[in-house]
Amino acid sequence: MAKIAIYARKSVFREDSISIESQIELCEYEARGEDYLIYKDNGFSGKNTDRPDFQRMINDIKAGIINKVIVYKLDRVSRSVLDFSEMMELFQNYHVYFVSATEHFDTASPMGRAMLNICIVFAQLERETIQQRVIDAYASRSKKGFYMGGKIPYGYKKVPITIDGVKTSMYEHEPDEAADIKLIYQLYSNPSATLGDVLRELKDRGLNINRRGRYWNTARLSETMRNPAYTFADVNMYHFFKEQKSNIVNPPEEFNGVTSMYLFSGENTNRKTWDLSGQNIVIAPHQGIVDTDTWIACRRKLLANHQVRTCKPKNSFLSGKIKCGNCGYGLVVRFSDRKRKNPVRYFIDTGWTDNKCCTHKLPTIHADEFEEMIVSKITDKTNSLGIKSKKEQNTEIQDKINKL
Repeated sequence: MAKIAIYARKSVFREDSISIESQIELCEYEARGEDYLIYKDNGFSGKNTDRPDFQRMINDIKAGIINKVIVYKLDRVSRSVLDFSEMMELFQNYHVYFVSATEHFDTASPMGRAMLNICIVFAQLERETIQQRVIDAYASRSKKGFYMGGKIPYGYKKVPITIDGVKTSMYEHEPDEAADIKLIYQLYSNPSATLGDVLRELKDRGLNINRRGRYWNTARLSETMRNPAYTFADVNMYHFFKEQKSNIVNPPEEFNGVTSMYLFSGENTNRKTWDLSGQNIVIAPHQGIVDTDTWIACRRKLLANHQVRTCKPKNSFLSGKIKCGNCGYGLVVRFSDRKRKNPVRYFIDTGWTDNKCCTHKLPTIHADEFEEMIVSKITDKTNSLGIKSKKEQNTEIQDKINKL
């Protein structure tokens, strides 16, 4: 038979704070003579729920041993509204009532359930506040030149550093990879060179697979040469980004050609770095690899070559989403014979057919059959997750409100 749980917590000794024994005594009155189990955490803060007896109580709730929890005050459970809301959701799922002995908070009553909904509202507020604090902190740290995580660019490795008394990281040259980067920029800086030309030259030199085991392809080459972390922060770069309407965080005098730069997406920009307007440029502590004249020449070519694409898929909704597992090139749709009344669509590997860099030819993949299989898999997965429609969710919320 399920029992009552009395939970008590005390963080540190203070003369004006109530003891665990006194908390339990006050909670015993709310038990009304019924059997109860005692859970107590002495010397633990209420900033989170990582406490041994609290976790033991949660496990007993999940095991069906407990049907009511009594505490002296709400803050004995947690001082975090978010943690408290998550706990109340757990209680609802396991049909456990919650009672605060001194605040007359009892979820068995309509007022208690109303209080629960208020807690959920405040929990949502706290979630959004935390999210905004994270965004603000990220923006502040990035503008100071701190390493903000993410994939280490090819040509660099990460090493520890301290900036303004704060421990962070910075890039340092990986000599062999840095030599590859210099070669790529050198090849593409030739006015007549294309990304395909660079790719073929790398293959001829046996460098079509980089030192991290990844195939070079035109998309990867383009992404690499758009990154200002590969060059130096000098007056030429300052004027270039000023021309592109980028947000330059540092003043012109800090563009002294000694260190490099980071590029961070602005608040109202997407993650793509084709259009540099609105992107944030920050002085970074690491050394560049290529000179600014070469970098700017390559970057201008990429800007000139870029064509704005619509988001509509071509011939298949899977276009741009599936790639060869061997070479990393995208699979595209081709037609067997357009003159036929119903030409057959199938996927081909551009790494094998167009760029001649893939060593494994894929078997014939009929587009119709492959698309049907993907749709079927997505449908099965969605159904297994028990995802409810917006209408069903709104109905459930309305039912809860009506029960109050």
